[in-house]
Amino acid sequence: MTGDRKRHWFIFIGLLLFFLGMYALYGVGVYGDSDQYISMHIHREPLYPLFLALFRKIAGEEAGLVLAVIVQNIFAACSIFLLAEYLSRRFSLGALGELMLVAIQLAPHIVTRYASSYGIFVENSIMSEALCMPLFQIYVLFLLRMVLEDRKSDALWALVFAWLLSMTRGQMMAAILVWLVVFCVMLIVRRRFRRLLLPALAVVCAFGMRSLAIHTYNYFVTGYFMGNTYGRVNTLTNVFYACDEENGKVFPNDSLERRFFDKFYAEADAIGANYRYGGDTLDERAKHLEACHDRLKFDVLEAGFSEYYWTLEETRDYYTQSRLSDEAAGRMLEKLLPACFGQWLYDYLSLCIYGFVRSIAVVHPLVSWLALLLYIAAAALSAWRLKRRRKSEAAAVMAVALLSIAANVCATSMTIMCLSRYMIYGFSLFYMAFFLLGREILRDDFRQIVNTRSRTERGL
Repeated sequence: MTGDRKRHWFIFIGLLLFFLGMYALYGVGVYGDSDQYISMHIHREPLYPLFLALFRKIAGEEAGLVLAVIVQNIFAACSIFLLAEYLSRRFSLGALGELMLVAIQLAPHIVTRYASSYGIFVENSIMSEALCMPLFQIYVLFLLRMVLEDRKSDALWALVFAWLLSMTRGQMMAAILVWLVVFCVMLIVRRRFRRLLLPALAVVCAFGMRSLAIHTYNYFVTGYFMGNTYGRVNTLTNVFYACDEENGKVFPNDSLERRFFDKFYAEADAIGANYRYGGDTLDERAKHLEACHDRLKFDVLEAGFSEYYWTLEETRDYYTQSRLSDEAAGRMLEKLLPACFGQWLYDYLSLCIYGFVRSIAVVHPLVSWLALLLYIAAAALSAWRLKRRRKSEAAAVMAVALLSIAANVCATSMTIMCLSRYMIYGFSLFYMAFFLLGREILRDDFRQIVNTRSRTERGL
């Protein structure tokens, strides 16, 4: 066995020991959202509930969750190892460099356990993030192989894993769009303009298959051929937060939507869940919106819709009520968003700022500025590297990292708030790209500058 193979086996075994050791220390984590995944709730995308159902079918209810968590931890170890091994081999890093990539990928897991307010070890949790994080690592692996090696099979596998991500968390539909942008940029750079229609058609098919799969899943679970509900209620929450009382005039006085608006606005105002109570700065508004988002969504909007439809005998079925609530929220969105667009955009940008910071750091007055400087440095160093070498692979990795972070932040801010556990996906990718970029610059550009200066001095 060669030295490299031994090193890879040691790293893989070390990762397994770490993740299984964290399971041994902390056990299975069941939290507020866990029951919705276990019960296959209509609000949740199907992949993680099906994942749990498989192990519960094999080992029973309680033992099945234990088995699922053990598999989650093994999957996380495998995904970290595979991505680190590929980048190490591609960039000829050696043992220390590969260990650095492993440590960077472990950081989000450690941070969410010991430094975040939630205080969880993600892979021990009955939450979709436990499956989503390793899926994202594998998606990134194929996406980078697609970019760096231009192989059709990698492009296909990257799209497959982007689709699986979208079936695990709704916000991760952004991964499909990232794949589309990256593929199109590759075709444009290589002047393959006639092929641009192919990735667009692939994305249309991916979204169509996603919708069909979710409808079919819900039919077999609930008996109703329908999509996940309350997506539009989520989006309406942030829009409603930005409304003024006069915005209700966009609905006819005798309409159901006007009755909903008046009731919701009065209740939101009573608990201070409106932008007028959030302060004047982006920071104050973001903190206030995050603090009252769930109360506005659950206690005002969802409760109000449910209360109304539950009074009608023909809609006393939960799934019918959920569908009608989502449809009503969609009708309200169409009229309210144009009416309060300026206020909504202000809050949307404030959430995005928090999201960009939380993708690579924690929100704090000093740390937030440091995060901004890191983004500027990443963009500047990538531009410098591409100017020096047009086919810089490290700059390409950084471009994928920045695009992935931007897509996740912008998609999440549309519907909810940018909590750390929603933003954590881009953390390791960004710092791995920064490490590779810095190493490439030091190895090539800095050495070239030093050698040129040395030759000049000898010539003098």
